[in-house]
Amino acid sequence: MAGEPDPYVFTTDTLPPDRRFLPPLANGLLGWRVYSHVMHMGGVYNGEGGDCHRADVPCPLAVTVDVEEPAQHTYTLDTHTGIFTHTLSTAGVTVSQSFYAHRYYPNLMVMEVLLVRQVATEEPITVDLLHSFTPESKDIDFHSAPDYKGGRHIQGQTTAAEVPGGSCTPVHLIWTPIPDNVTLLPEQSQSRWGFLLVVANSSESAEASYDEGLSLMATGNLRPSHREAWKEVWLESKVELTGPETLRKALIGCMFYLLSAFPSLRDASNPFGGVSPGGLSNGGDGQDYWGHVFWDQDIWMYPGIALFYPKLARAVLAYRVRTIDGAKDNAQKQGYKGLKFPWESAVSGREVCPEDIYGQQEIHINGDVALAFQHYLYLTRDLSMFTDGRGAEVISGVADYWVSRVTWSPEDQRYHILGVMPPDEYYYNINNSVYTNTVAQSSLQFAVELADILHQPAPKEWQEVADRIKIPFDQQSKYHPEFDGYVKGHPVKQADTVMLGYPLGLPMSPEVRRNDLDAYEPVTDPDGPAMTWGMFAVGWLELGETEKAQQLLQKCFSNIQGPFQVWSESSDGSGAVNFLTGMGGFLQAVLFGYTGFRVQRECLAFSPVLSSDISELCIRGVSYLGNKMDWLLRREEVCIILRGQASSAENTKPCDLQVVLNASGTKIPLVPGQPITFPREAGRICQVDSSVSCWLF
Repeated sequence: MAGEPDPYVFTTDTLPPDRRFLPPLANGLLGWRVYSHVMHMGGVYNGEGGDCHRADVPCPLAVTVDVEEPAQHTYTLDTHTGIFTHTLSTAGVTVSQSFYAHRYYPNLMVMEVLLVRQVATEEPITVDLLHSFTPESKDIDFHSAPDYKGGRHIQGQTTAAEVPGGSCTPVHLIWTPIPDNVTLLPEQSQSRWGFLLVVANSSESAEASYDEGLSLMATGNLRPSHREAWKEVWLESKVELTGPETLRKALIGCMFYLLSAFPSLRDASNPFGGVSPGGLSNGGDGQDYWGHVFWDQDIWMYPGIALFYPKLARAVLAYRVRTIDGAKDNAQKQGYKGLKFPWESAVSGREVCPEDIYGQQEIHINGDVALAFQHYLYLTRDLSMFTDGRGAEVISGVADYWVSRVTWSPEDQRYHILGVMPPDEYYYNINNSVYTNTVAQSSLQFAVELADILHQPAPKEWQEVADRIKIPFDQQSKYHPEFDGYVKGHPVKQADTVMLGYPLGLPMSPEVRRNDLDAYEPVTDPDGPAMTWGMFAVGWLELGETEKAQQLLQKCFSNIQGPFQVWSESSDGSGAVNFLTGMGGFLQAVLFGYTGFRVQRECLAFSPVLSSDISELCIRGVSYLGNKMDWLLRREEVCIILRGQASSAENTKPCDLQVVLNASGTKIPLVPGQPITFPREAGRICQVDSSVSCWLF
């Protein structure tokens, strides 16, 4: 409605007292928390092994503006455009200072200052630019290089390689010198100044990016090209609802910060360095998990992105492919075959967790990685990712690891996985973690399936272990114990067993699903990590318990630190900041909870339900088999519009799709541009003609 504040614009007149909750600006390659003297570049780490952390890069854009006369201050993050603006308004002048990480040219960060005269005078107006930049880093040995086209230039390399004997990463900075002030001349009603910062891995790349920035400034296209790139991102996907303002803004914030952690839809020049729990703006030495990549990327953040953006999903998978050699080394060091993806990963794929026990025991990461590949294949049928893209090597390597890792038990005639740490990290050195064994079974079954699709032989052990692996189940209480010997009612750190139903998709009756939720919800640490309650909410929505789900999602709001919707890992504000893992879990609760979306081999299943505080849920840009769909969920009906081919999909051709409703068996073809509406009930999206192949080699 006219006059309503735009939920995509986060505005305040005072900055948060805890500066950790200032908004991060990122573009998948560079990340910076506004006003911070430190920023980071994807894939640039310093330190060997467990000392590896994101290398601190000094940021010359840590500048504040100041005027002599009293001013009204406004701070705005516009998530439409990814631009943060500080506005000072006085009687004589309005000052706007803007920052953005360029969405299209990922090596560029930009600061712009705009002065607009408010009264007609013949006096100059001067605004101070306060800054104290030092071109030094404790992680990078910098030295001066010749200025480039008026820009300062420093170059250096990290001081310690991730792997012994490895090469240190080069880093180049070129930036526009920042003056102490800017002045609006008497004859000027307004004037704008632009300041560029380029961060790159070579002088050639830095100079080319700086040239591009200068050219864009000269033609007036610097900000417009950035805005256009964000516009393209938002055209691909939106999640909007008619309901509580807090929920609307939370969803927008989650989507914005998650998308900021991923590369441009058109950027193919920089290998993607993965997503860490605190994103690119965090992760220095001792901070926010050192910027390492965990299962958080593959299980918590990836599903909400893959549902909309096949190209960004593929970038995540390509990151894991680039770590194959390291994963092979990890497995060999543990005495096993195949691939063992690290619990904490940087660039090489070798384990960089500071504490050995996690890398040794939290082995469910292997199945988590495989599940991301599986969902990508089901959503796109893009087999090129598995052939030319080497995804099949990942899947077979994970399967070989599981086969070598299990132990046969003559007593129960089952394969066991011994000595592990489950996702619930309160326990370690336990046997038969139900989550670990289930995700191992899933990745073994997928390995057999993929080999069949690719017409390749599958070792018989893959299917044998999948069929005979132990999945702990208490027949008397009809629930899944978290591991062998788990005592019902003992405390749990975070979502673990409740993830069997979603995202792992372990078949179970509604009674067992309910029993698992009832068993673990009361004993889960209320101060545990933020993503947990989203998984409980998905479970209750599966069972139609909308009000229980609503209450659990409400718990997440205490992790959102206003006014810029930045998440903390824990509800008291402690832990990782800009906690993308929590955002990913929250987003999944909406995307896969309210819709009931389930990614399956032959279909995208759905079972929509809304809680009492939501009257409409609109999900635009769902990408499936080369098509884009917009969904509108209402209390009594569902409307779907097929847009046509997914513009960001790679190596996919659109398949003809239909809706099949489960109860009636009704089949409704989806035709581009023609909306269809049907009563709210469960069903699936699938090919019209299953005999027509959509598999792309």
